[in-house]
Parts: sequence; C-alpha cells; structure tokens
Amino acid sequence: MGRDRKFSITELYEHTQALLLEVGYEGFTFSLLAERLHVARGTIYKYFKNKDELITAFMIYEMNQFMKKLEQIEEKGDFERQFTYLMEIIFERTEIQELINITKQVNTTNEKTVANQTYFKSMSINMYTCLQNFVQLGKQEGKLNPSLPDTMILGFIFQSVAIPNHFQLPREQWVQSIIEMVSNGIRT
Repeated sequence: MGRDRKFSITELYEHTQALLLEVGYEGFTFSLLAERLHVARGTIYKYFKNKDELITAFMIYEMNQFMKKLEQIEEKGDFERQFTYLMEIIFERTEIQELINITKQVNTTNEKTVANQTYFKSMSINMYTCLQNFVQLGKQEGKLNPSLPDTMILGFIFQSVAIPNHFQLPREQWVQSIIEMVSNGIRT
C-alpha cells in the first residue's frame, strides 16, 4: 500500500465546505471528500470517526476564523466604522448561513460531536458578548435605538446575510443596499 498523501487542515476544510454547499448534509461522504483531497478514505478516518464529527469541527474552525476578525472591531473607531467593518466581515462569507443550517442536521452520534456542538454554541454566545461594546457604542452615539434589545439588533444584523439576491444584483450593490436597509430602514 502506498504512502498517505498529506493535506493541510485548511485544505480539508475548504473541500468540506465546497462539498457541503454542493451536495448538502445527506450527500456529503468521506468517499467524496477523499476523492477531492486525492487520498484514501481511510486517511480521513484517522482524524474523524464520522462526517458529523468532521462537520462540527469544521464549523468550529469557521467560527474561530470569524472571531479572529471580529475581535478587531473596537480598533476601527466610532460606531459607523465598526458597523461598516462588521458588515464587511459578515458579507465575506455569505454562505455561512447555509452552512449553519446544514450543521443543524448533524446527528449527535458520539461524545466528540456533542462536545463540538456544545463548544460551537458557546462560541456563538461569546460572539454576541464580544459585540456588546459595539451595540452600546451605537446606542451612546445615537445611532441605534436604545429601546431595542441588544440581541435583537445583533440578530437582525446577522440575519441580513440571509436576504436572497433573487434578481442577481451586482454583489456590491446588493451588499450596499442591505447595509442601507439595516442602517436606515426602508422608509425615505
């Protein structure tokens, strides 16, 4: 038997993401992933017991990448600059909403998967906690409605990425329109 080909964690997760978006949770298999990575299927099993373990580890990796960027938000200055930065990093990964929905299909089949899901949920809470200063700054500067709950404001901002672009507006126009709607509403 030949030597196993090496692959990086980045390469593994890039192919995991591409396959999940192409074939969904049900269609995702280690066989397809191994084919993309040009390795034997058993090579992947050396690291993960099943696809649920891999998918939850992948989502933790994605959240870590996002959190590294998010932690820089306070360096951006006033609320408007922080808001623009937040929208930029959210819209860098418009497929994240679809990936989160795919992750909801994961079966909690073993301890590692359960631990990964629990950790991912705690990371989501940490993300909202990290943004508390952002929301408070917006309220202090009179840019955000002080009567709205912080979590409602953040949820609305994060869900804006899920607005479909049915008419295929150019990406920049679509993103700027969403930013305008989140910032100022739909009224003139």
